[in-house]
Amino acid sequence: RERVRAMFYHAYEHYLESAFPYDELRPLTCDGQDTWGSFSLTLIDALDTLLILGNVSEFQRVVNVLQEGVDFDIDVNASVFETNIRVVGGLLSAHLLSKKAGVEVEVGWPCSGPLLRMAEEAARKLLPAFQTPTGMPYGTVNLLHGVNPGETPVTCTAGIGTFIVEFATLSHLTGDPVFEDVARKALKALWKNRSDIGLVGNHIDVITAKWVAQDAGIGAGVDSYFEYLVKGAILLQDEELMSMFLEYNKAIKNYTKFDDWYLWVQMYKGTVSMPVFQSLEAYWPGLQSLIGDVDNAMRTFLNYYTVWKQFGGLPEFYNIPQGYTVDKREGYPLRPELIESAMYLYRATRDPTLLELGRDAVESIERISKVDCGFATIKDLRDHRLDNRMESFFLAETVKYLYLLFDPDNFIHNDGSAFDVVITPYGECVLNAGGYVFNTEAHPVDPAALHCCRKRKEEQWEVEDLMREFYSLKKPKKFTFKRVSDHGEEEGAKDPEDAPSEKGGEKRNSKKILHSLLSCPSQSFSSKLAVLGQVFLDNT
Repeated sequence: RERVRAMFYHAYEHYLESAFPYDELRPLTCDGQDTWGSFSLTLIDALDTLLILGNVSEFQRVVNVLQEGVDFDIDVNASVFETNIRVVGGLLSAHLLSKKAGVEVEVGWPCSGPLLRMAEEAARKLLPAFQTPTGMPYGTVNLLHGVNPGETPVTCTAGIGTFIVEFATLSHLTGDPVFEDVARKALKALWKNRSDIGLVGNHIDVITAKWVAQDAGIGAGVDSYFEYLVKGAILLQDEELMSMFLEYNKAIKNYTKFDDWYLWVQMYKGTVSMPVFQSLEAYWPGLQSLIGDVDNAMRTFLNYYTVWKQFGGLPEFYNIPQGYTVDKREGYPLRPELIESAMYLYRATRDPTLLELGRDAVESIERISKVDCGFATIKDLRDHRLDNRMESFFLAETVKYLYLLFDPDNFIHNDGSAFDVVITPYGECVLNAGGYVFNTEAHPVDPAALHCCRKRKEEQWEVEDLMREFYSLKKPKKFTFKRVSDHGEEEGAKDPEDAPSEKGGEKRNSKKILHSLLSCPSQSFSSKLAVLGQVFLDNT
């Protein structure tokens, strides 16, 4: 664990020294470059890792730096997918963790706050991409002008189905449903366009809904769509999303799984198109562990671990029958996926093999990729040549999952035995009780926070129905209370006497204005207490 901590600071301090305010560090030349938009991306991505390592003072400093320095009103073409998972995800996570990090939060937190406003601003810049006939988004958007006129309509499956975690969190915290709505519409459009044998391809035309790349698998271009069906189901307690994933899972097992490896197949016929393992697929055992399929997860994980041991890292592509790398895909950009799976599986099994993988990863990364100015992407695992890049996910994900693997007592692993109670404008709220859901960039979202910022309509009606019932017991005549009409008028209690007289007498239609249903000024304290044991205070 202490070696992992040292790795983090070696990389982080050199980013600040040599690359900030650029997006990423170039570790071989000790300078910086903008890659995904010009947001000081590594700083946003590393923010919650600072807190997981226990560095509250630097977390607080960075929050101030970001508030002053990051501007989304820029003429830049940005990846919709990458901006969502790294920027929106990173800001949301930091917002929800800011009180724990000792930041002085504003009144109304977690339903308001500067980082939440920044996350919302970034997400709003992405919304124009979703304005397509299918609801599936374009892959790129200009942050100032929206979708460029000549923009390609072809987007990868993951680039369409990887929004529900961040966008639903944003909708629940801000009260604006538009984010969750577009994310759900995109998820459902993919589901609707799956093949007859239950598979989705790699790239689709978001205007016509025609599949352009028809390779089906669990890796690059598809991966986080499946991940977000599971994580979205857990975060939102949504059975529909989980049943969609379980249907896909059946098709994936039927058509792509061979001896605990997963291959690429043609999405309509199920015939094998590429017998390769991609390093991005290594998230799958972790995902299987989340749905309780631990035995299958371990078997697949051990296959992937043999590849790691062969090369000291996972090559981007590995030819399974030949047992070797694929031409021009021999690199390892310090990806986190195998370590991520090890972290989840270790929580589930406590199998020491998983700690061995963690130790091997620390050894490999230190020996092969450590340079004076940080850690460099491994360009070729066969001869250990390096590339002049350190991706922001190294600090957001790789180091974080390694640290959490070796730190069983971290607050992220909280089992609910400790928690904080926060008073919000909507009532009391429990936070930091654990059960964190990581987005695909390893930014943890506290699922309890989603229940902090709005009284659900149906709960409100339940209370009002209860009060109606209470009043009707007190009245000699039968009363029917109606809800407020769409025009904002209160439709009063209708008495039988208010009805038109059947004998042709005068019509007497009077509207009675009700007292606020939850205000009981005329009731004694004991009467108030008698309403199912709940005390309703005046004017609340």
